[in-house]
Amino acid sequence: MKIRRILATAVAVAVTTPAVLLSVTPAFADAAPTAQTQAKPTLEELEKAAAEAQEAYDKALAAKTAAYGVLEEALSDTTPLALAAKAAKTAADEAGAAKTAADQAVTDAKAALDALPETATEEERTAAETAVTGAEATAATAAADKTAADAKSKEADTASDDARVAAVRAYSLVQKALADALDAKTAADDALAKAREEENQNQDCVAEPGLTAVLTGVPDSITAGTTTALSLRVSNRTDKAMDDVSAHAFTHATDTSGLKETDKLLHLQWSTASSPKWHSIGADHLIDAIGPLNAGAHADIKLRLTIDASAPAGNGAAFISADYTNENGSCGGNPDIAMYDFGVLKAAKPKPGKTDDTDPGKTGTTGTTGTTGTSGGSGPSAQGTASSNPVTTGGGTLASTGSSGTSQLGLLGAAAVALGAAAMFTARRRRTGSQV
Repeated sequence: MKIRRILATAVAVAVTTPAVLLSVTPAFADAAPTAQTQAKPTLEELEKAAAEAQEAYDKALAAKTAAYGVLEEALSDTTPLALAAKAAKTAADEAGAAKTAADQAVTDAKAALDALPETATEEERTAAETAVTGAEATAATAAADKTAADAKSKEADTASDDARVAAVRAYSLVQKALADALDAKTAADDALAKAREEENQNQDCVAEPGLTAVLTGVPDSITAGTTTALSLRVSNRTDKAMDDVSAHAFTHATDTSGLKETDKLLHLQWSTASSPKWHSIGADHLIDAIGPLNAGAHADIKLRLTIDASAPAGNGAAFISADYTNENGSCGGNPDIAMYDFGVLKAAKPKPGKTDDTDPGKTGTTGTTGTTGTSGGSGPSAQGTASSNPVTTGGGTLASTGSSGTSQLGLLGAAAVALGAAAMFTARRRRTGSQV
């Protein structure tokens, strides 16, 4: 759970129910993770596994490169087997041509013998018959030579083809091995990245006094049925950029007895130059309108507080805080929660025959005149009473309001501050479905 949700919820609960401080703070401090049914690998074990997976992948990649070289050579026409197959084919072709010539010689010799006239001498007939016999013997030898040459050519072709098939199969195997190694490497890398992310998310948020939130324009008192314009400036007074800065605002009020809570009659809204529409601040008390904030930069937010006309006279206060989270999982916030108190005046009844022209929907109408801070310089200064100064959570005390009527409110504010600090610095951030 992000710090913003913890802080905002804790402040709201503490303000409305101070007694919860005693039971919730130890829970934050002593909470232990749920027991695991199976021990998770340590970060060191995951790093080792990722390194081994990388090594296996590198070897598989080298094997694929080597196998590709073998495949290229096997498919080439210049390998010894390919050259031998080519030579054997040439020899077989020559043997075939010799056989064809020998067969033709037999045919020619037989034709010459058959063409002898009746008047041919015995010597001429014997010579013709001898020519046939010699041609047939030569043809038989040529046929045997061709058969042997064909066999050698086929054998050489088979050897060459087998080598090529073996190279293709080997390359296919190393391709599969490389794919498996990549899958294993990806899984190991993902597991390591997840573990590192969880480790970053589980780190404690740190105190950052340089992240300030100052509210201006808070008058001494506000009349019910009116709307008051306020200004909030969040400043990054550190030397480092913050990736995601958020502000939190919460209002609380009671009647004059300090016993009856009237929070539901107070309505707080915000707007910015980039988002001029008025946005109501919800139960999470989040003003998510800042985003990244560079070192030395600030963001200005307009607020307006409307108090229902039915609100009784009493006392009120606004609580302001700011925190940040970074993409690397680090987080923190100002250890102080600023409280700005004000009185609540009962709505004036319109005189007979006159119309009350107070319009609670219009910004800037207040029971008393409030001062809006200006931008520029070193930033706006706080307005209101002495208790409008930030309240230190690190063991400090709530500033005196100067009015006995606000003593109960002061106690509630102190509870909010204490519980807010406890939530910020003892709870560990976890990314869950309840993130803001």
